[in-house]
Amino acid sequence: MTAAGNAEQTKVRILEAAMDEFSAHGIAGARVDRIAKRVGCNKNLLYIYFVNKETLFNTVLERSLTRVYEEIEFTEDDLPRYATAVFDFAMSHPDLMRLLLWSSLEQDANRVTARAEAWSGKMRALSSEAADGSDGSGFRAGFLLTSIMALATAWSAISPFGPTFDPDAADDTDRLREDVRKAVTLLASEAKTDPHR
Repeated sequence: MTAAGNAEQTKVRILEAAMDEFSAHGIAGARVDRIAKRVGCNKNLLYIYFVNKETLFNTVLERSLTRVYEEIEFTEDDLPRYATAVFDFAMSHPDLMRLLLWSSLEQDANRVTARAEAWSGKMRALSSEAADGSDGSGFRAGFLLTSIMALATAWSAISPFGPTFDPDAADDTDRLREDVRKAVTLLASEAKTDPHR
């Protein structure tokens, strides 16, 4: 293997170890020496590749979110389908959900370029859908999208509600997924029936 290939492999291993460390401890609590020890490299190498701990955190988050945006297509014309896809991803990736929580607690969400760009794109799509009158919704795009994301992630690892107040529901993810689909369907259809909202 070439030196460049070796370096790329090491970077990937660092990012994987950093994902575990950051999702468990956040930015402030994470320790670069623990990441380096797990990878089996000198911690100075982490600084050579990623400059500082915050850059490493943002790289891990951007990399993870890019994967999410590639795997989950936003379908403004089928919001229940989108919501169930987000639900499935949130339930099966607790480490990423914790990483998002740490990002929200410890830094400005708009610093994460992939996240801000994805949100803006979804907002434009929803606003465009509403502007042409095809959905008849009186909900603002931001309220609708936030509500969908809240419903879809309510039983994920980061939610203070679903896992705490209704922990048994997570034992039947098929039913929960269907409940999310129905709730988003009702949200969208209720908005259509009352254009004065």
